[in-house]
Amino acid sequence: MKITHSITEYAALRSALEGHSSPRVAYVPTMGALHEGHRSLIKLAKTRGDVVVVSIFVNPLQFGPGEDYARYPRPLEDDLQVCQADGVDIVFVPSVPDLYPAGRQVTVDAGILGSLLEGQSRPGHFNGVLTVVLKLFNIIRPHVAVFGEKDAQQLACIQRMVADLNLSVELVGAPIVREPDGLALSSRNVFLSATERAVARSLSAALEKAATQSSVRSARAAAYEVLDRAEAEPCFELDYATIVHPSTFAEVPDDHVGLGKFVVAARVGGTRLIDNTTINFTPAPWA
Repeated sequence: MKITHSITEYAALRSALEGHSSPRVAYVPTMGALHEGHRSLIKLAKTRGDVVVVSIFVNPLQFGPGEDYARYPRPLEDDLQVCQADGVDIVFVPSVPDLYPAGRQVTVDAGILGSLLEGQSRPGHFNGVLTVVLKLFNIIRPHVAVFGEKDAQQLACIQRMVADLNLSVELVGAPIVREPDGLALSSRNVFLSATERAVARSLSAALEKAATQSSVRSARAAAYEVLDRAEAEPCFELDYATIVHPSTFAEVPDDHVGLGKFVVAARVGGTRLIDNTTINFTPAPWA
């Protein structure tokens, strides 16, 4: 496994690959603190490419004032061991000054999609995500990139960017990996106390209950039965829980038929968590 710490070092490796039958490069961008969810992305990437590249970079542009950039976990040595064990070929670990040199001015605007839900709660978040992803795509030059579906709106924004800017990279979404109790795996889960962890389970429990329903109205009602109980807990503060179109993230009407994505976000203690599930809403039998 090769470890590169600068754009120049990576560029030299990438150029060398071009001289060896131009292998298909599969890329997994991460912010480190790798867990089984990340490992599932690496495993999927290995089926999609000849060479697997993982980047580890905690992107300051996607954190707003008062968010957890400073305390975001950075166990680099552990992450490198995971990459080694999982057969990653190249790990790219750039510094902030290397990726964002002094004097930079140009960023990516995520548009309307980036202003909804997560974008409304975290202004500028998706602009920061798309800016770093575009830079990393230009540096890594992958043929395919793998993203987790837990960050559903993020993936939708990246898909929109790839289409709108004519980027020549294939995007692959990987299913959410969950803890045994149903909680979606996240690097932020380590911040939860035992009590908070039990309350956080309400997010996935609400989605599980909603997924058994056939209409938007009944799915929303079923989820809120769970979420209303969670909101009685002092450590739980719901941000949003809504059903949206999978690609536009616009809220769907009660009579919506077809696929909808139920997305939820909440702050549990000092930790912000998100989750989602896709539901196929069917017409009422009397319709």
